[in-house]
Amino acid sequence: MDRITDIKNQEIKIYNKYKALIEQAYNFKQTDSALSDISEFKAIKLLNKLNRLKYLKREQLESA
Repeated sequence: MDRITDIKNQEIKIYNKYKALIEQAYNFKQTDSALSDISEFKAIKLLNKLNRLKYLKREQLESA
């Protein structure tokens, strides 16, 4: 279960970063579209990582 706890903590950390980047992208949308696009791209990369962690957590739960 320790591995699952580690994965869950990583998920929380990544989700908080993702949320901040999405908010930043939204705030930049009116003033600087390039910065908005960069923030959105970083957020999408974090979302991909988050999805991989969710898959890994599911694998760990099924094998336990």
